[in-house]
Amino acid sequence: MGQRSEYIPPGWDYNPAAWSQRIPIVILAFVGFGIATYLSLYQLNYVDTVWEPFFGDGSITILNSKISRLLPIPDAALGALGYLVDAISGIIGGTNRWRRMPWIVIVFGLAVGPLGFISVMLVVFQPVLFSAWCTLCLASAIVSISMIGPAMDEMLASLQYIQRAKRSGISTWKVFWGIQPEVEKIK
Repeated sequence: MGQRSEYIPPGWDYNPAAWSQRIPIVILAFVGFGIATYLSLYQLNYVDTVWEPFFGDGSITILNSKISRLLPIPDAALGALGYLVDAISGIIGGTNRWRRMPWIVIVFGLAVGPLGFISVMLVVFQPVLFSAWCTLCLASAIVSISMIGPAMDEMLASLQYIQRAKRSGISTWKVFWGIQPEVEKIK
């Protein structure tokens, strides 16, 4: 099944908002949400232990660390919220949302990108600060990092579209919110 050419951004070979591009990200976001929710249930004392097949007490060390409790709510709960935002913003809109709904694409990209960066930082902290590893924390980081590339592609397409609108003299604010009727004239 081919992609409709009007949904493919100028200069691109594919549509970064196609369901075939977004569904894997949404599935990964739900997997990450499940992992982070489980870890946050441990951090909030709703479950007594956390599954750790490889690193002994590593998960307990990491999940009870000062860094994991630096904010008023545990870091895993923030991760779960981030993954939920990723999933919801990944589902909203059709296959031309990079052009019709740039705001949601940018929300999507901003939700996915920083979550991936934070995941990398938390993985670096594990051996450096605590001399420990957490299997599910590593799995969550892999999920986050796997989502970055495809999400950034779609965000780039939206940003390029907004830039073309600006060069055409069309209100970037209206294009950003998808309320400009002249948007179809942007090439």
